[in-house]
Formats: sequence, structure tokens, C-alpha cells
Amino acid sequence: MTTNSPPSAALRAAAAAAPAATPRLPGRPAVSAKRGKLIAVASGKGGVGKTFFSITLTHALARRGQRALLFDGDLGLANIDIQLGLMPQYDLGSVISGKLSLNQAAMQYEPGGFDVIAGRSGSGTLANIPLSRLQIMGEDLALLASRYDRVILDLGAGVEKSVRQLARAADTIIVVTSDEPTSLTDAYAFIKVTCMERPQTDIRVVVNASNSTREGERTYQTLFKACQGFLKISPPLAGIIRRDARVRECIRHQTPILIRSPASEAAMDVEAIAERLLAT
Repeated sequence: MTTNSPPSAALRAAAAAAPAATPRLPGRPAVSAKRGKLIAVASGKGGVGKTFFSITLTHALARRGQRALLFDGDLGLANIDIQLGLMPQYDLGSVISGKLSLNQAAMQYEPGGFDVIAGRSGSGTLANIPLSRLQIMGEDLALLASRYDRVILDLGAGVEKSVRQLARAADTIIVVTSDEPTSLTDAYAFIKVTCMERPQTDIRVVVNASNSTREGERTYQTLFKACQGFLKISPPLAGIIRRDARVRECIRHQTPILIRSPASEAAMDVEAIAERLLAT
């Protein structure tokens, strides 16, 4: 699907094609954090600002007195440590190898007042973790969430089995999209397969890099109508983040936007999303 196709046409095509649902693997019983405590951030398509949003949301929650943990669940292209300018002594690779527990791998990001479990940036080795191991890690993360007020799980882009398996740890999923037809189509595909596997999942939508609030609302309505028409669900709008040149600037400087440009439009938009999350 090219970016020149109308979003509605792209979504109609996506409605007929999405990955088959994967049954839960046998093993330990399901573990769930308190509803709303463990929040996964997903996107069908890469490059929509998912990791920026995950970092900024975690930071915004910490600024509101929440004990927050940011977990880099992008197993193929982990980069939270890069965006924060961190050089972690331990990362998720140490957990997968059995050298450390998840709790031991957590490090404090002092400028933001939250904890981070880093992925293994610059390496694709974690992308091939068996689903059974991912299930255990997700359950361990749900248990670790009991030590925090909020845990933000930054998932990899796409709808691969590994992404969906790790998403099972969360009972709230925020799907980040933009106005690009490919982004909307892939966001719809993620929502569709998640609903097939876990019909009661709390799914919400964030529209990122919108030229205006009104344009963001139109983008959301395109996705909302497709979900209503084909899936019979109504995912609510978590918020709209306006396009802001300072986002790229902060990423280049490896500094959170709430530190470098706290009064910017994008920063204030994410702060508003954090406020709404805490109110629900």
C-alpha cells in the first residue's frame, strides 16, 4: 500500500488481512498487573514516534509523583538507552541469559526521576527469543509492576508474534499512529489482531505528529470508523500530539523534551495525555 492511497481505502484492505491469532502458550497461569498499571505502547508501523512518546509519557507520570518504570520491549531495535544518552551496565540481554532478574536490570534515570530496563541496542539477537521465554518475561514484568505506580512497556513496531506475546503482559495498550495511510493501516492491523487474541483489552489511540489538533481528530476518526465498522469496537482517543520541531532536536541531543523544551507543544500534549491516564 503506497502512501498515496486514501486512508479509508487502505483500512478497508487491511480489514480483510491481518495475522492469525496465536493461542496462549501452555505453562504458568496468566499474571496481570492492576488494571491500568502496566501500559504497553505499540504501533503497527515504525517511525511514528512510539519510543519518543513512551519516554515522554513515563517522564510526565514521574513528574506527577508516580513511581514509574520504562521497559524497552523493542527486541529487534532497542533504542531507549540511545535516546536518553545512557550507557547501561546491564540490559535485557542479561535477563534473557539468566544472569539477572528483571528487578536487578532496572537502573535509575535520575534526570527524569524514573527507572529504565534497557534493551540491547545495536543487536538483533533478542528478536529471536522463543515465545515461551517471552511469556515468562511478560509474566515477570507484570509481577515487577507491583513495585511501581506505572510501568510503560515500549513494544517493537509491527504485529509479529513476539510483539503480540509481550503485549499480553499489559491490560492497557496505547496504539500510536500518524496521518500516513500506511501508519493507519498498520495501526488497524495491530488493533484487529489484539482484539482477536484478547477481546477485552483496553486499547486507546494516540495520534502523533499532527499538523493541528483538528487534523489529529480527523485522523483518529478515520481509524475509529474502521474499528467500529469492521471490528465492532470503539477505541477511545488518548490524545493528539502536535508536530513540533523540538522533538527531533531533543532526540538529537539525547535529552527528554520535558527537560530540554518543557513548554513546547509536543511536551504539553503528552503531559495532557498523562493527566488523562491518571484520571481514568
